[in-house]
Amino acid sequence: MGSNYFTDPLIFLIGTAFSLYILAVMLRFLLQAVRADFFNPISQFLVRATSPVLNPLRRVIPGIGGIDLAAIVLMFVLQAVSLYLIFLLAYGQHPPLLPLTVESVGRLIGLLLNLYTVLILVGVIISWINPTASHPGLHLLQQLTNPILRPIRSALPDMGGLDLSPLVALIAIHLVRMLAVYPLRGQIPMPI
Repeated sequence: MGSNYFTDPLIFLIGTAFSLYILAVMLRFLLQAVRADFFNPISQFLVRATSPVLNPLRRVIPGIGGIDLAAIVLMFVLQAVSLYLIFLLAYGQHPPLLPLTVESVGRLIGLLLNLYTVLILVGVIISWINPTASHPGLHLLQQLTNPILRPIRSALPDMGGLDLSPLVALIAIHLVRMLAVYPLRGQIPMPI
């Protein structure tokens, strides 16, 4: 095991690089799932950034029922490799396979929930500051959050023009995090 002077920055760089790419794959997967605007510049960026790895994997792992299984497998493998490398650098040994697998799943679910938390909060803030704003990113944000917020809006009683669906969604996301993510996390000691 190397000095913390060199391993800590390396662990940070590995964690950051893998997390950003996993996030790109996750966003592409979600945009496909909600059938978002493919010609949006952000969509095009995500397709270009993820296609070199995702397209060859799709030849081996086909989608089922409109679900891009290759993207799910890619996210899981990237998360597991990231945690494996970080554990190896931090502790100088190989992590146990089952806890690594469970930790990877927990971190992916956590990332998904964090992503939706941020998307919903950004949507709320923009609706307060500039509700008539027009930007390609805002259009995608609405396409990603509407499938979650729309059913909540229809279930809530009329509050006189006040939309409480983001608040209900954020509470539900936190409950899912408590019930599904917290039990899966902490399976192996990680420095990050």
